[in-house]
Amino acid sequence: MLRLYSMQSSGNSYKVRLLLAGLGLPFRLVDVDLLRGENRTPEFLIKNPEGRVPLLELPGGRLLAESNAILFYLAEGTPLLPEDRFARAEALRWMFFEQHSHEPAIAAARFWLKLVRGGRELRTHEIDRWMEEGHAAFGVMERHLSRRPFFVDGQISVADIALYAHTHVAEEGDFDLAPYPAVRDWLARVAAEPDHVGMDWRPENAMALPVAG
Repeated sequence: MLRLYSMQSSGNSYKVRLLLAGLGLPFRLVDVDLLRGENRTPEFLIKNPEGRVPLLELPGGRLLAESNAILFYLAEGTPLLPEDRFARAEALRWMFFEQHSHEPAIAAARFWLKLVRGGRELRTHEIDRWMEEGHAAFGVMERHLSRRPFFVDGQISVADIALYAHTHVAEEGDFDLAPYPAVRDWLARVAAEPDHVGMDWRPENAMALPVAG
């Protein structure tokens, strides 16, 4: 069975849980709390030297890190990863955009302003930059989505899952989505998909396993 090392409040971890739920794939969940340093234990660093989640452990013991790489792997052979060569490249384009232009500001703002106690005071000098870069990313998304329901080929794909995770909780990082009606409509379409789950969802067959297990 697949084993997912994940932090419940992490947007990157949520991407993978959302995809696994949508595909109906059973998995065991291992909670790793970054705020308590559980990702820095010697046992976890053996599994992922970067000390980051999510981390997917495959049957047989192979390990795959990086949220969007995990999405790409799991979606292979499903409608969520286009077969057409150009459409597949477009999905990758938006997944790269998410990691390069979207996540660094939007996820960082939420992490420090919402999840870390005293984070606003610790990162005051970065807030203006996060706002500028985050709203620039939302502007790109708004222009793209104003002409289509999803990011690639008119149907939901791994690109949408990658971008949805941090966007749907962006207001927790002080971002106002009111100026982006196409983005808000897209969020509603993704949330209306069959088998959609929220960030707080945990599978019934998940097990609280020790990180070293």
